[in-house]
Amino acid sequence: MHKFPLKLEKRLEIRKEQNSLRTLGTSNNLIDFSSNDYLGFAGNRNLFFKTEQLLKEQEMCKNGATGSRLLSGNHKLYPLAEKEIKNFHGAPAALIFNSGYDANIGFFSTVPQKGDLIFYDELVHASIRDGISMSHSKAYKFKHNDLEDLKKKLKNITSEPTSEIYIVTESVFSMDGDSPDLEAFSAYSEKGNYHLIVDEAHALGVFGEKGKGLVQELGLEKKVFARINTFGKAMGSHGAVILGSHLLVQYLINFCRSFIYTTALSPPSVAAIISGYKLLGEQESNEENIEIKKLQENIRFFKSEVNRLKLQNKFIKSDSAIHCCIISGNDEVKNIADQFQDKGFNIKPILSPTVTKGSERLRFCLHSYNSKEEITSLLQLLADLPINT
Repeated sequence: MHKFPLKLEKRLEIRKEQNSLRTLGTSNNLIDFSSNDYLGFAGNRNLFFKTEQLLKEQEMCKNGATGSRLLSGNHKLYPLAEKEIKNFHGAPAALIFNSGYDANIGFFSTVPQKGDLIFYDELVHASIRDGISMSHSKAYKFKHNDLEDLKKKLKNITSEPTSEIYIVTESVFSMDGDSPDLEAFSAYSEKGNYHLIVDEAHALGVFGEKGKGLVQELGLEKKVFARINTFGKAMGSHGAVILGSHLLVQYLINFCRSFIYTTALSPPSVAAIISGYKLLGEQESNEENIEIKKLQENIRFFKSEVNRLKLQNKFIKSDSAIHCCIISGNDEVKNIADQFQDKGFNIKPILSPTVTKGSERLRFCLHSYNSKEEITSLLQLLADLPINT
């Protein structure tokens, strides 16, 4: 058996010393305040049976796609899904990817060209950063949600007349739960003829009419160059989509390596995406959509309980389903998370280096299926614990 490389072993030892070594957990029966299943779609029986019915109706009783979409894998559920998605999101075209990670590394390694400039929020997702690192463009980060800092960066950096400029942000940040002023970012991008890209992974199903996302809630869909939505959060399934122009989709099909060189999603996976979108779209308003209505009620109730218990100084401001309580130090935040789990709550600590040292946190994810009693008990426990912030 080959000896494990010493450099790699040392990196693992450093993680152990910092109490930040990751391990895979097992499923449990704790009260869920950890998953991204905001609307409960992952366990929705009605959605499961609709997916099964769709597969039978389309005579697609197959387990796999058999190849990439450019070879044998572009089965007939894909056009149905992409049509459903683009119509739902008011986009000219849509292209499905196997995951949000695939979509982001594919887009950012493919679309910006040599000589172009990318300006990205310092807290964008790791998949965006990885895609940018694979690009031949020059990239510069700006302070989190800070449009003025972006303007300074753009002003101080010289670009060629042929340079395209891409501005990258998220509508809801996964580790903070907060949002940028998308209207201001959009207006600035439009004025400068820059290309705005917005990752909507944690906004889909949470914001906007029928859960269409924050971009559509603000009426900005025609002012954004590309939107990236993922299906592993509120949609309760798997995969992702890039929304944009017909030319953008055509370009990605021809040049995006994470799209071209991978086996396509299976028919059951694509059918689940279609069924999820139909479930979101079948009600006339959010008041009639039970899952969205309950989720939004829980978000409002959680914030009111935070204020009632005078915990607001511990939390990052958020109107989303993600609420983060800063608890400095890996040892401290892991200890607090263990106490929550001992009391029956599935709460996960977010450690450095996932977040910067000193900003370790508990990440509370709210769902349509959480009860008000559970939320009150959860926050009361937090209020009763001695916490270093």
